[in-house]
Amino acid sequence: MENIIRQHYLNKVERYFGKNTIIVLTGQRRVGKSYLLKQLRDQKQNEANSNVIYIDKEKREFDSIQTYRELNDYIENLYQKGKKNYIFIDEIQDIEEFERSVRSFHTEPDAEIVITGSNAKMLSNELSTLIGGRYKEIYIQSLSYQEFLTFHNLTDSDDALSQYIQFGGLPGLVKIGLDEDDAREYQMDIYHTVLLKDVVMRNQIRNVTFLENLVRFLADNAGKLISANSIAKFMKSQGENVTSTVVSNYIKYLTEAYMIHQVNRFDIHGKRLFENNDKFYFEDHGIRNALAGESREGDIEKVIENIIYQHLIYLGYTVTVGQLQAGEIDFVCTAKGGQRKYVQAAFIIADETTREREFGNLRAIKDNYPKYVISMTPLVTRNDDNGITHLHLRKFLTEGLK
Repeated sequence: MENIIRQHYLNKVERYFGKNTIIVLTGQRRVGKSYLLKQLRDQKQNEANSNVIYIDKEKREFDSIQTYRELNDYIENLYQKGKKNYIFIDEIQDIEEFERSVRSFHTEPDAEIVITGSNAKMLSNELSTLIGGRYKEIYIQSLSYQEFLTFHNLTDSDDALSQYIQFGGLPGLVKIGLDEDDAREYQMDIYHTVLLKDVVMRNQIRNVTFLENLVRFLADNAGKLISANSIAKFMKSQGENVTSTVVSNYIKYLTEAYMIHQVNRFDIHGKRLFENNDKFYFEDHGIRNALAGESREGDIEKVIENIIYQHLIYLGYTVTVGQLQAGEIDFVCTAKGGQRKYVQAAFIIADETTREREFGNLRAIKDNYPKYVISMTPLVTRNDDNGITHLHLRKFLTEGLK
């Protein structure tokens, strides 16, 4: 695969060099963390007075590094005093007590550390316990629409958008191609790898059949408000006798593996978070489509909503689901400075009933924050509807909320 630069993430990493910060690249397996780390390696190897120490735990040449002691020995043998030492470690969670080494080398004045991991539990438990606030997590997503165009050498068009909606953004598809059967086989291979390595093995799950049924349920219900209790009741009706506690734990494991995202509800008027009935979206909507099967004709609204959610995260927003007394707002988006925006996702605004549903809920919000409807309605690019901006999905994916 051509080594295509993902500058969006490289810029984020560069901002934290020289700030005494450990940089942690997180995200689902096969979204491109390893390639990004290799790009950093290649760039730094070409800089004067730099020494790059690179470890890829998915390569057999590094199999001997199993514990933090062996990691210490490997790094110490290559470390060069008087130079800027860049320590890059891919899939570091496979090294026992890795955080001890990271903490130790972090104290060196001439060291910069970038590590990758495919499980959020690594951050919340192992890493933060010893390192505390001395690290910056940079979340790597599957390809955005514009990255998809670059990787597959496509021009922005309705046809290219249709392919993105259908196949998603796993970078490895550039090798496989956009043939339906080949792409689905690859996506399911990635799905099973993530499920096995980052969910089943890490959490010692025994009821794998239920776990797989749960993921398929979440794929079928992407973008719907659901709770652990409602899932447990549904599974019981299907012959799976599980408790809501088990459901909650399995969902937590799936989110820790970055396979799915759990999005809380936000009371717009009361300005508080609810504690149940969340929405769930997939890291890669191509994997979600592979799990759901069939064509997109019957579930296009779910896929569009999933794509919009992921792009809002890519743009840097914190996203919740908005709750009004009379209805729901798909996304409440908060920027770092606290500026809020409201977004409704739709397929096509074809009649007044649909228009009233999508635009009416936004008009019911009595504040002056910007409000948007994003759809694939023909002939719409960017229109103003009494203060509410109607954006075409392609316009949003290429220009954001401007």
